[in-house]
Amino acid sequence: MVLEGSDRELVEACQRGDREAFRALFEAYKDRVYSIALRFSGDPAAAMDLAQDTFLKLFSCIGEFRGESAFSTWVYRLVVNSCLDHKRKAWRLIPIADELLARLRAPGDSLHAVLATEMRDRVRSAVEKLTPDLRMVTVLRYTEGMSYEQISEVLGCSTGTVASRLNRAHKALERRLTHFVNQQGGRHV
Repeated sequence: MVLEGSDRELVEACQRGDREAFRALFEAYKDRVYSIALRFSGDPAAAMDLAQDTFLKLFSCIGEFRGESAFSTWVYRLVVNSCLDHKRKAWRLIPIADELLARLRAPGDSLHAVLATEMRDRVRSAVEKLTPDLRMVTVLRYTEGMSYEQISEVLGCSTGTVASRLNRAHKALERRLTHFVNQQGGRHV
């Protein structure tokens, strides 16, 4: 197996039906799974649902893990598949209340803080508008800090495909954010 010692032992214990071992794997991976789901969905409630779906899949199919890749890669693949399944099943609705709250600022906010928040919101919104394949490589690269090789293993594609998708994502983000940067007078926030 390609697993590190502790993961290997936990996976083998899970495959024997040890619920405490599954709890330990859950504790080890819950934050990373939730982080990817949140970056993909942009919604904490949806991210919780996606993380829960991921761990349900993990629990039900851990017996199928053969160790041909790192366990962490297999977990990432499960969360990626959960995110993409979620995207295919339903359109994401953005409540009007969220839009209103994003526009309201506390009276004491400095101009710099308001502009920084606005830039983060615009970037997040631009990433959310990427197609699922471009959004996922962006999340895995910049949120999870994965290398091209790791991303290619998680997504089951070549490193050239990862590079191409990241390049397309960069161009799409640049097109979507150029107008905002120009509106700010070229100021970097």
